[in-house]
Amino acid sequence: MGTKSSSLASKAIAVYRKDIVSEFRTRYAVNAVALFAVTTLIAVSMSVGGFGVTDKNLLSALLWVILFFSAMSGLSRVFVREEESRTASALRLSADPIAIYIGKLAFNLTLLLALEIIVVPMFVVMMNAGVRNWTFFWLILLFGSVGLSAAATIVAAIVSKANAKGALFAVLSFPILAPLLVTAISASSAAMGGGAFADCWRYLRVLVSYAGVMITASVLLFEFIWED
Repeated sequence: MGTKSSSLASKAIAVYRKDIVSEFRTRYAVNAVALFAVTTLIAVSMSVGGFGVTDKNLLSALLWVILFFSAMSGLSRVFVREEESRTASALRLSADPIAIYIGKLAFNLTLLLALEIIVVPMFVVMMNAGVRNWTFFWLILLFGSVGLSAAATIVAAIVSKANAKGALFAVLSFPILAPLLVTAISASSAAMGGGAFADCWRYLRVLVSYAGVMITASVLLFEFIWED
Protein backbone atom coordinates (compact mmCIF):
# COMPACT_ATOMS: atom_id res chain seq x y z
CA MET A 1 0.00 0.00 0.00
CA GLY A 2 2.77 2.38 0.95
CA THR A 3 4.76 1.54 -2.18
CA LYS A 4 1.70 2.12 -4.39
CA SER A 5 0.99 5.49 -2.75
CA SER A 6 4.63 6.49 -3.15
CA SER A 7 4.57 5.50 -6.82
CA LEU A 8 1.35 7.45 -7.36
CA ALA A 9 2.83 10.53 -5.70
CA SER A 10 6.04 10.34 -7.70
CA LYS A 11 4.12 10.05 -10.97
CA ALA A 12 1.88 12.98 -10.04
CA ILE A 13 4.96 15.06 -9.25
CA ALA A 14 6.49 14.06 -12.58
CA VAL A 15 3.35 15.20 -14.44
CA TYR A 16 3.35 18.46 -12.48
CA ARG A 17 7.04 19.05 -13.18
CA LYS A 18 6.56 18.33 -16.89
CA ASP A 19 3.79 20.92 -17.12
CA ILE A 20 5.82 23.52 -15.21
CA VAL A 21 8.81 23.04 -17.51
CA SER A 22 6.59 23.16 -20.59
CA GLU A 23 4.89 26.34 -19.37
CA PHE A 24 8.22 28.04 -18.70
CA ARG A 25 9.18 27.33 -22.30
CA THR A 26 6.01 28.68 -23.93
CA ARG A 27 4.51 30.90 -21.18
CA TYR A 28 1.16 30.61 -22.99
CA ALA A 29 -1.11 30.06 -19.98
CA VAL A 30 0.80 32.46 -17.73
CA ASN A 31 0.70 35.25 -20.31
CA ALA A 32 -2.97 34.65 -21.13
CA VAL A 33 -4.08 34.61 -17.49
CA ALA A 34 -1.94 37.53 -16.37
CA LEU A 35 -2.78 39.73 -19.35
CA PHE A 36 -6.51 39.08 -19.04
CA ALA A 37 -6.52 39.66 -15.28
CA VAL A 38 -4.53 42.90 -15.32
CA THR A 39 -6.44 44.30 -18.30
CA THR A 40 -9.79 43.45 -16.71
CA LEU A 41 -8.73 44.88 -13.37
CA ILE A 42 -7.67 48.18 -14.92
CA ALA A 43 -10.87 48.36 -16.98
CA VAL A 44 -13.06 47.62 -13.95
CA SER A 45 -11.19 50.12 -11.78
CA MET A 46 -11.60 52.88 -14.35
CA SER A 47 -15.25 52.02 -15.03
CA VAL A 48 -16.55 51.94 -11.45
CA GLY A 49 -14.45 54.80 -10.16
CA GLY A 50 -12.01 52.81 -8.03
CA PHE A 51 -11.83 54.77 -4.78
CA GLY A 52 -15.52 55.66 -4.99
CA VAL A 53 -16.67 52.08 -4.40
CA THR A 54 -17.57 51.34 -0.79
CA ASP A 55 -20.01 48.43 -1.18
CA LYS A 56 -18.18 45.32 0.03
CA ASN A 57 -20.57 43.01 -1.84
CA LEU A 58 -19.81 44.77 -5.11
CA LEU A 59 -16.06 44.73 -4.49
CA SER A 60 -16.11 41.04 -3.63
CA ALA A 61 -18.19 40.22 -6.71
CA LEU A 62 -15.82 42.17 -8.96
CA LEU A 63 -12.81 40.37 -7.48
CA TRP A 64 -14.21 36.90 -8.12
CA VAL A 65 -15.48 37.82 -11.58
CA ILE A 66 -11.93 38.86 -12.48
CA LEU A 67 -10.47 35.66 -10.99
CA PHE A 68 -13.08 33.43 -12.65
CA PHE A 69 -12.69 34.77 -16.17
CA SER A 70 -8.91 34.96 -15.82
CA ALA A 71 -8.90 31.29 -14.83
CA MET A 72 -11.13 30.44 -17.79
CA SER A 73 -8.60 32.04 -20.15
CA GLY A 74 -5.71 29.82 -19.08
CA LEU A 75 -6.65 26.73 -17.07
CA SER A 76 -8.20 24.91 -20.03
CA ARG A 77 -4.77 24.58 -21.66
CA VAL A 78 -3.68 21.90 -19.21
CA PHE A 79 -5.19 19.10 -21.35
CA VAL A 80 -5.63 20.91 -24.66
CA ARG A 81 -1.84 21.19 -24.85
CA GLU A 82 -1.51 17.40 -24.59
CA GLU A 83 -3.97 16.85 -27.44
CA GLU A 84 -2.41 19.51 -29.67
CA SER A 85 1.14 18.27 -29.17
CA ARG A 86 -0.05 14.63 -29.49
CA THR A 87 1.53 13.62 -26.20
CA ALA A 88 -1.73 12.44 -24.62
CA SER A 89 -1.18 8.81 -25.67
CA ALA A 90 2.34 8.76 -24.21
CA LEU A 91 1.01 10.28 -20.99
CA ARG A 92 -1.67 7.58 -20.76
CA LEU A 93 1.01 4.90 -21.00
CA SER A 94 3.42 6.47 -18.51
CA ALA A 95 1.14 7.40 -15.61
CA ASP A 96 -2.04 6.30 -13.86
CA PRO A 97 -5.14 8.44 -14.46
CA ILE A 98 -5.26 9.52 -10.81
CA ALA A 99 -1.64 10.65 -10.91
CA ILE A 100 -2.33 12.59 -14.11
CA TYR A 101 -5.33 14.36 -12.59
CA ILE A 102 -3.47 15.24 -9.39
CA GLY A 103 -0.47 16.53 -11.34
CA LYS A 104 -2.67 18.63 -13.63
CA LEU A 105 -4.67 19.91 -10.66
CA ALA A 106 -1.46 20.94 -8.88
CA PHE A 107 -0.31 22.81 -11.98
CA ASN A 108 -3.61 24.68 -12.38
CA LEU A 109 -3.66 25.53 -8.68
CA THR A 110 -0.09 26.85 -8.85
CA LEU A 111 -1.02 29.00 -11.84
CA LEU A 112 -4.12 30.39 -10.12
CA LEU A 113 -2.34 31.10 -6.82
CA ALA A 114 0.48 32.87 -8.66
CA LEU A 115 -2.14 35.00 -10.39
CA GLU A 116 -3.79 35.88 -7.08
CA ILE A 117 -0.49 36.88 -5.47
CA ILE A 118 -0.17 39.52 -8.20
CA VAL A 119 -3.78 40.52 -8.83
CA VAL A 120 -5.30 40.58 -5.33
CA PRO A 121 -2.89 43.19 -3.85
CA MET A 122 -3.38 45.27 -7.02
CA PHE A 123 -7.15 44.95 -6.61
CA VAL A 124 -7.05 45.99 -2.96
CA VAL A 125 -4.96 49.08 -3.76
CA MET A 126 -6.68 50.15 -6.99
CA MET A 127 -10.21 49.61 -5.65
CA ASN A 128 -9.41 50.78 -2.11
CA ALA A 129 -10.89 47.50 -0.90
CA GLY A 130 -10.09 47.56 2.78
CA VAL A 131 -9.95 44.09 4.32
CA ARG A 132 -10.61 43.86 8.05
CA ASN A 133 -9.99 40.13 8.46
CA TRP A 134 -6.95 39.20 6.39
CA THR A 135 -6.65 35.69 7.83
CA PHE A 136 -10.09 34.60 6.66
CA PHE A 137 -9.69 36.55 3.42
CA TRP A 138 -6.58 34.58 2.40
CA LEU A 139 -8.10 31.29 3.58
CA ILE A 140 -11.16 32.01 1.45
CA LEU A 141 -8.95 32.73 -1.56
CA LEU A 142 -6.95 29.54 -0.93
CA PHE A 143 -9.85 27.10 -0.63
CA GLY A 144 -11.85 28.94 -3.27
CA SER A 145 -8.90 28.50 -5.60
CA VAL A 146 -8.63 24.79 -4.78
CA GLY A 147 -12.29 24.28 -5.66
CA LEU A 148 -12.03 26.40 -8.80
CA SER A 149 -8.91 24.54 -9.95
CA ALA A 150 -10.45 21.13 -9.23
CA ALA A 151 -13.55 21.91 -11.28
CA ALA A 152 -11.59 23.59 -14.07
CA THR A 153 -9.22 20.62 -14.37
CA ILE A 154 -11.93 18.00 -14.81
CA VAL A 155 -13.85 20.23 -17.25
CA ALA A 156 -10.63 20.85 -19.18
CA ALA A 157 -10.25 17.08 -19.57
CA ILE A 158 -13.78 16.87 -21.00
CA VAL A 159 -13.47 19.75 -23.48
CA SER A 160 -10.05 18.61 -24.69
CA LYS A 161 -11.92 15.82 -26.48
CA ALA A 162 -14.10 18.30 -28.37
CA ASN A 163 -13.61 21.00 -30.97
CA ALA A 164 -14.70 24.60 -29.99
CA LYS A 165 -12.62 24.17 -26.85
CA GLY A 166 -12.55 27.74 -25.59
CA ALA A 167 -16.31 28.23 -25.85
CA LEU A 168 -17.16 24.89 -24.24
CA PHE A 169 -14.80 25.41 -21.31
CA ALA A 170 -16.52 28.55 -20.01
CA VAL A 171 -20.02 27.21 -20.75
CA LEU A 172 -19.46 23.91 -18.91
CA SER A 173 -17.49 25.43 -16.04
CA PHE A 174 -19.93 28.13 -14.95
CA PRO A 175 -22.84 25.86 -13.82
CA ILE A 176 -20.43 23.70 -11.85
CA LEU A 177 -18.66 26.68 -10.31
CA ALA A 178 -21.76 28.81 -9.60
CA PRO A 179 -22.19 27.52 -5.98
CA LEU A 180 -18.49 28.12 -5.32
CA LEU A 181 -18.58 31.64 -6.74
CA VAL A 182 -21.70 32.63 -4.79
CA THR A 183 -20.18 31.35 -1.54
CA ALA A 184 -16.75 32.88 -2.24
CA ILE A 185 -18.31 36.28 -3.00
CA SER A 186 -20.33 36.26 0.22
CA ALA A 187 -17.34 35.02 2.21
CA SER A 188 -14.96 37.64 0.79
CA SER A 189 -17.52 40.36 1.49
CA ALA A 190 -17.77 39.20 5.10
CA ALA A 191 -13.97 39.19 5.46
CA MET A 192 -13.69 42.68 3.93
CA GLY A 193 -16.40 44.04 6.19
CA GLY A 194 -15.12 42.39 9.34
CA GLY A 195 -18.02 39.97 9.62
CA ALA A 196 -18.65 37.80 12.65
CA PHE A 197 -16.36 34.83 13.19
CA ALA A 198 -19.31 32.42 12.92
CA ASP A 199 -20.32 33.77 9.50
CA CYS A 200 -16.77 33.63 8.11
CA TRP A 201 -16.25 30.13 9.45
CA ARG A 202 -19.56 28.95 7.96
CA TYR A 203 -18.57 30.19 4.52
CA LEU A 204 -15.12 28.68 4.85
CA ARG A 205 -16.55 25.26 5.69
CA VAL A 206 -18.70 25.38 2.56
CA LEU A 207 -15.65 26.18 0.41
CA VAL A 208 -13.63 23.37 2.00
CA SER A 209 -16.52 20.92 1.51
CA TYR A 210 -16.96 21.98 -2.12
CA ALA A 211 -13.26 21.49 -2.83
CA GLY A 212 -13.28 18.07 -1.14
CA VAL A 213 -16.37 16.88 -3.02
CA MET A 214 -15.10 18.19 -6.35
CA ILE A 215 -11.67 16.57 -5.98
CA THR A 216 -13.21 13.24 -4.87
CA ALA A 217 -15.73 13.20 -7.73
CA SER A 218 -13.06 14.18 -10.24
CA VAL A 219 -10.70 11.41 -9.11
CA LEU A 220 -13.51 8.86 -9.44
CA LEU A 221 -14.62 10.08 -12.88
CA PHE A 222 -11.34 11.10 -14.46
CA GLU A 223 -10.28 7.62 -15.55
CA PHE A 224 -13.46 7.20 -17.65
CA ILE A 225 -12.99 10.63 -19.25
CA TRP A 226 -9.26 10.26 -19.87
CA GLU A 227 -9.35 6.73 -21.24
CA ASP A 228 -12.33 7.35 -23.53
